[in-house]
Amino acid sequence: MRSLRIWIPLLCTAVLAAGAGVRLLLSEDGARERPISVGTTDVVGGLDPAGSYDTGSWALYSNLYQSLLTLRPGSAAPVPDAAESCRFLDASLTAYACTLRAGLTFANGHPLTAQDVRFSFERMLGIATEIGPATLFAGLDSVSARGSTVTFGLRERDATFPLKLATGAGAIVDRSRYSGEALRPGTAVDGSGPYTLAAYTPGLRALLEPNPRYRGAVAMPRSAVEVRYFEDAEQLADAWRRGGVEVAHRQLPSDLTSAYEPGEESGRMAEAAAAEIRTVVFDLRPGSPLARREVRQAVAVLVDRGRITTRVHHSTVEPLYSLIPRGLTGHTTSFFDRYFRDDDATARARSLLRRAGVRTPVAFTYGHRSGAAFAAEAAELRRQLEATGLFRVRTVSAEWKQFQKGYASGAYDAYGLGWVPDFPDPDNFTTPLVGRANALHNTYASPRVDRLISLTQRHGDRRKASGVFREIQEEIAVDVPVLPLWQRKDYVLATPDVAGSEHLSDGTGVWRLWRLSRM
Repeated sequence: MRSLRIWIPLLCTAVLAAGAGVRLLLSEDGARERPISVGTTDVVGGLDPAGSYDTGSWALYSNLYQSLLTLRPGSAAPVPDAAESCRFLDASLTAYACTLRAGLTFANGHPLTAQDVRFSFERMLGIATEIGPATLFAGLDSVSARGSTVTFGLRERDATFPLKLATGAGAIVDRSRYSGEALRPGTAVDGSGPYTLAAYTPGLRALLEPNPRYRGAVAMPRSAVEVRYFEDAEQLADAWRRGGVEVAHRQLPSDLTSAYEPGEESGRMAEAAAAEIRTVVFDLRPGSPLARREVRQAVAVLVDRGRITTRVHHSTVEPLYSLIPRGLTGHTTSFFDRYFRDDDATARARSLLRRAGVRTPVAFTYGHRSGAAFAAEAAELRRQLEATGLFRVRTVSAEWKQFQKGYASGAYDAYGLGWVPDFPDPDNFTTPLVGRANALHNTYASPRVDRLISLTQRHGDRRKASGVFREIQEEIAVDVPVLPLWQRKDYVLATPDVAGSEHLSDGTGVWRLWRLSRM
């Protein structure tokens, strides 16, 4: 979870009145039970799964909609959810079929059929919004439905296709309630996931109640959940400290997580080895001051990740020198190997620019989402580059939706983006970030990189693709369409009376609210 699966703060009021306007459920002993309150800063770009590709939206999708497959915590292999079974039809890995579970229904009581699945994919690919998930299925050629079986035809061999089905891009909608030609307006949702959307105020709250009609791979929820949205990490941290939320997840400020000391009264903190990364994306459009490769290479020479991770993020993140983070097949240190030297970095960068005939200082705009942490990171990047005399940087901030429209239209010469993987495979750090029709909107295209990506998708045993992934990262280190900065773990805070928070997230787009319950 464009953001691309980006993580994003949401514009909202500082704190909601606890339990305000919330329907109470009966607990097992008949007592009235209030929903578990979960605080986050992740934005919801939209409730229609054909229109959004960001972490906040996909967090809700994984609870309100079903996909054919889903991911269990810590597992790289998807399991059937709306499907009873799925398989490649032959060794070519270009045809994939799923048979639905019997008796599936949407929360509204309508039957969920193979025709709904076909409609959902054709609709998503047909609408193909700029900030939607269609790019994830760029290799999908056809979808057919017969009886309870859906068959997907792929343009090329793709061993990662089952993983893509398990994402929010594979969400199934009721074809009688959604237009095939346009996104659904308003806040209504018709899905078949473990929850229904009982109430929703954009930027403020989402009330999720258990869906009694759900049939699938996950356990039925035991509690209703109220998701509360905060504008930035500091507001979320303040709400946590004052007892305004019982669970806090994304984005917690680094000074809180780095110094947090769990206790019986204060609650506990769960830590997951997530693969969330942060990058600088360069606009390669003609006329951009960063369109020249040598200029981007000079930036890569000068950026000091160590100062960013310690000064801005209090060492809660780790420097990243490759597109694929540590812990995944094919990880390398390609940027470190190419650009780090024990000498004068400024002199090397000046030489690069001089040989390319680039006049200095190079002036460019750097865009980032609003929020204290993002502003601090942008300020540190600007300080590092301007200290050399080779660059002049103007930083520009915007709330998420404005920022998203800005980078998609080329409003910034460079911009900072976080990326949370949709599924635990290195392909999710190559295809949507540097492949053809990538989700970054920076116009980068490399036939060689595309060929290498295609080669990686041919291997069901992902270890056999590790050498090709290393080649991709070498190419990216030379071209520098993006500059990796850091990766970090995922943290969840929970009060002592809430169980299951350690299973809430494993660093993918699946947000397992159904694992939360009261002790």
